[in-house]
Amino acid sequence: MDLETLYRTEYGRCVATLTRVLGDIGLAEEAVQDAFAVALQKWDQPPPNPGAWIVTTARNRAIDRLRRESTRQARHAQALLLHQPDEPQEVGPVRDDQLRMIFTCCHPALSPLAQTALTLRLLGGLEVGEIARAYLVPEATISQRIVRAKKKIRDAAIPYRVPEGAELPDRLAPVLTVLYLVFNEGYASTSGELLRTDLCLEAIRLARALAELMPDEPEVIGLLALLLLTEARRPARVGPAGELVVLAEQDRSLWNRELIAEGHELVRRCLRRGQPGAYQLQAAINAVHTDGPATDWTQVLALYDQLVQHVPTPIVALNRAVAVAEVHGPAPALAIIDELDLPGYHLLPAARADLLTRLGRTADALAAYDEAISLATNDTERAFLQTRRARLA
Repeated sequence: MDLETLYRTEYGRCVATLTRVLGDIGLAEEAVQDAFAVALQKWDQPPPNPGAWIVTTARNRAIDRLRRESTRQARHAQALLLHQPDEPQEVGPVRDDQLRMIFTCCHPALSPLAQTALTLRLLGGLEVGEIARAYLVPEATISQRIVRAKKKIRDAAIPYRVPEGAELPDRLAPVLTVLYLVFNEGYASTSGELLRTDLCLEAIRLARALAELMPDEPEVIGLLALLLLTEARRPARVGPAGELVVLAEQDRSLWNRELIAEGHELVRRCLRRGQPGAYQLQAAINAVHTDGPATDWTQVLALYDQLVQHVPTPIVALNRAVAVAEVHGPAPALAIIDELDLPGYHLLPAARADLLTRLGRTADALAAYDEAISLATNDTERAFLQTRRARLA
């Protein structure tokens, strides 16, 4: 495994572990970054347990940093580190550093954008620019939010723990959001290669841990089902040459039937309650996609009609328009899309280009493809759009 891949896969885990040891997210992140810099200089090849090497080196770098400071707080932290075992005892209701990190980053004292940006940075190891592209906002905005969030966590002494049972429901919504976003970043990365499998699998692992912690929360079960059913299709999402393969053209024999069966069971389990939320409805949509040899678009549209009531956003409306096109044809779907405002979101002109192609409006479709290509930040998606445009031209 090369160092860049190791950074992607181990960064969040190492920062979470060091935060538990140090009690300071900012110091933990700096120490882990220092440790990776040392690894870049010293490693000819990674040691047998590279994550443990990074954590140990980062801990030592943190002690060195604290020794250079003269404040009482720094001396106290140094004393704790020097007398603390390498593997501190786990605390709280769940043995998972990264789940604790998510709850810390999703504290209600932080704004929603700060919560998700900080979690994507610390848990997924995403660069600030990647997060900014995912949110369609300036890089400086994300950078400022992350810095302020870490300062607020430190100054307000926000505890690094999973809340107790009575607090959990009120703290749940942003945690579900960031797990969903971490998985999405892995399934359709904002830059580089299309897939980041490490992020997909980590989001699923944490969703499982959350489901064990809160087995009676339908939206937790719904999110887990959604991630499993989406992950089940990942083996068919990229072709032999690394090209993007859309759902309608995927080889369904490559789908993971074990994950599909588990996801379907979870969907049935949570929908039996009769109060479907946003994640349960999205899971149900994916259950329809993975049920049988072809998608029943009438069912999908009916579920999107419910989902848009729960989440009346332009992106949900765009996804619903795709279902409308399959059920009622491209013209009414195009009328919906033309009313949507999603500046900088490449999938809007991409969907519009497809509908215009189906309507025989070639010149307009080519212009829409040009817009989508200019906005796409992922190499694989850009290549897919360029291929579609070339076929049309």
